[in-house]
Amino acid sequence: MLHIRSVLGPTRVLGIDPGSRVVGWGVVERSGSRVGHVAHGVLRLDGSAPLELRLVELFARLSETLFRHGPTAVAVEGVFAFKNARSALVLGQARGVALLVAARAGLPVFEYAPALVKRAVGVGGASAKEAVSRAVTAFLQLADAPRADATDALAVAVCHLHRAGSPIQRRPRRAGPDLSDRLRPAVVRPATAERGPISPTDVRSRSGA
Repeated sequence: MLHIRSVLGPTRVLGIDPGSRVVGWGVVERSGSRVGHVAHGVLRLDGSAPLELRLVELFARLSETLFRHGPTAVAVEGVFAFKNARSALVLGQARGVALLVAARAGLPVFEYAPALVKRAVGVGGASAKEAVSRAVTAFLQLADAPRADATDALAVAVCHLHRAGSPIQRRPRRAGPDLSDRLRPAVVRPATAERGPISPTDVRSRSGA
């Protein structure tokens, strides 16, 4: 099992832009008040391979990336609406692999809405990817603009350093009814007074004899 040991020092964040064929990643680090670029890249998966084999490859290569750069946290962009249900399903599976890699390393995962990520790098919520690329390149003082997938990953990592949000939290399940409540009959008949054995006199009086 992969383990990453947390130590006191700079905060290093791995941002991930998941996909079923191309996965962007970016590592940024905060030391004091300075936020700096560490590394970024793109994982290109075999598009001709079955989805399950691509997910296996993604798990292995993302684990190796995480181990190599030793982040203290992982940041991903929140799920947004898709018109194509199949695309949403496939992306969700790739995203699940990214969360699994982080969890196996014992790292907290932070999630940010797309609009919040854009604002963190100084662009509007409706801005195109080109604007995000320019903003990230300028903010991190990169010589060249990364490709879009890596740019998005760097942007969500920068967003985390600005926001330092809370790890992904699942909505607590509402406590279900107690078992005794489930077994209780829906209709409760009023209690009747206990009576002893019916006597012949009672039988005659009931029959009208």
